[in-house]
Amino acid sequence: MSPRSTNPGGASRVRRRALLGTAVLVVLVALAALAAYLTRDGRSSSKAPTPHVSSASSSSPTAPASASSPPHDSRGYLPVPPSTHDPITFGKAAAAALWSYDTRAYSQHELLAALHKWLTSEPKYADTASVDALVPSRVLWKEMAANGQFATAIVNEAHFPDSFTQALQADPGAITTAYVYAVTVSGKQSIAWNGSPHGGAENRVTTLAVQCRPSQPCALAGVLSAVAP
Repeated sequence: MSPRSTNPGGASRVRRRALLGTAVLVVLVALAALAAYLTRDGRSSSKAPTPHVSSASSSSPTAPASASSPPHDSRGYLPVPPSTHDPITFGKAAAAALWSYDTRAYSQHELLAALHKWLTSEPKYADTASVDALVPSRVLWKEMAANGQFATAIVNEAHFPDSFTQALQADPGAITTAYVYAVTVSGKQSIAWNGSPHGGAENRVTTLAVQCRPSQPCALAGVLSAVAP
């Protein structure tokens, strides 16, 4: 619903997106074997993220915890990534962060800076442009701020795409290259502005690439250009 901002560095961006796509493809092929390996091992391993599907509906907006409490006037606050090794949990929080904004509480630059903190620190897997594209441009943000526009999100469900479950008899070691998981998240984005506290809402669905290395909490690798069901 929000216009997409442009980003320089075409060749580098294409290279990163290609690497991200390759990593996700490898993950799609390897997930079934990885799950079988973890089940056979008979433990909830702390050495690898356990991929499980969460289909529970959310009755309230899924939003990451903030370093400080929201202002008393209920304005939004900058999203902070959760510390988790579960790609589903992280994917739900990331989607809520990407679908939410508040022009009354912070600037476009501040939101971009906050979202960049969700990204993996590994440059070859971090598709920054795919995240930036979801944030309104500076010019549009200024216009939206004049009207006090803000958006909130409710996450209903998140799961690994069917491609994961269909990837039987895959190489269980393939995922250890990047530890990138594809997570498809569905929910609803509500937008409001001055004089219209119940402006409008629309359903949202997106597929995220989430990196969950064994030695560190999950991080966002990027947003896939197409939804994987």
